Amino acid sequence: MSFPAIFLMGPTASGKTDLAVELVRRLPLEIISVDSAMVYRGMDIGTAKPGPEVLAEAPHRLIDILDPAEPYSAARFRKDALAAMREITAAGRVPLLVGGTMLYFRALEFGLDRLPAADPEVRREIEAQAAETGWSSIHDRLRRVDPDAAARIHPNDPQRLQRALEVYLLTGRPLSSFHGGRTEGVLPYRLLRLALVPGDRAALRARIARRFDEMLELGLIPEVETLYQRKDLNPGLPAIRAVGYRQVWAYLSGESDFDTMRRQAITATCQLAKRQLTWIGSYPGLVTLEPGAMDVDSVVERVSRHVME
Repeated sequence: MSFPAIFLMGPTASGKTDLAVELVRRLPLEIISVDSAMVYRGMDIGTAKPGPEVLAEAPHRLIDILDPAEPYSAARFRKDALAAMREITAAGRVPLLVGGTMLYFRALEFGLDRLPAADPEVRREIEAQAAETGWSSIHDRLRRVDPDAAARIHPNDPQRLQRALEVYLLTGRPLSSFHGGRTEGVLPYRLLRLALVPGDRAALRARIARRFDEMLELGLIPEVETLYQRKDLNPGLPAIRAVGYRQVWAYLSGESDFDTMRRQAITATCQLAKRQLTWIGSYPGLVTLEPGAMDVDSVVERVSRHVME
């Protein structure tokens, strides 16, 4: 017998949290966050982390579990998520995994490739080059040794660029050559995979801009300033590379003015949404929902049927 679980994915600012909370209100579900930035404590405004009133009604697992100085990986997420899913199932509820970090969804459902462990020295060498000549030079370097990975990875995605080049430098093999050697089996749950896919991309971009302005009004700059003042944090860390945080960090460093920071943050968030939608377009077995035209009652009914099967 396999137990049910729900995936709810979508691009940033598409309304995932609102729908997830409504599902929790009506059905015996418990939320697990699938977000590579919400895992960090002290990063609340810029990650659109649910507020205390929402968490009181619909608790989220896997948020606020790490200090921003600590790294987090798809492998660790898979381990943490599986443990949380087992606990939720044992308590007689159904796991509802919600977020926009598509790599984490894939790692959880399909397992991970057998890649070499991270090497701090190699990472420092890559970061030093990026600091001197920009991440576009890292993308050019990757294209020379692993054109397939370079074609898949956007030049403004430093975390994936760094990892792809690191794998080549450690092994002499392109990243794609490791695909298919899974460290784990498939996810032992019966899944309903839902995806919010906005049909009006211009409206999504406008919503992203409005939300970033709201974050600024709520105190995003002081939030990042608290991180900036810490001596153990730097712009090369995954937490600080998060969209919005790295642009405000650059503003605090004097590398940009306010208007440039705002424009770059909104542009980077729109680029993130575009990448998320690309991932969603290639994800198998999805039921897509249009946020603006969605009948919530029908979604609840569909999830209920899946839970009761």
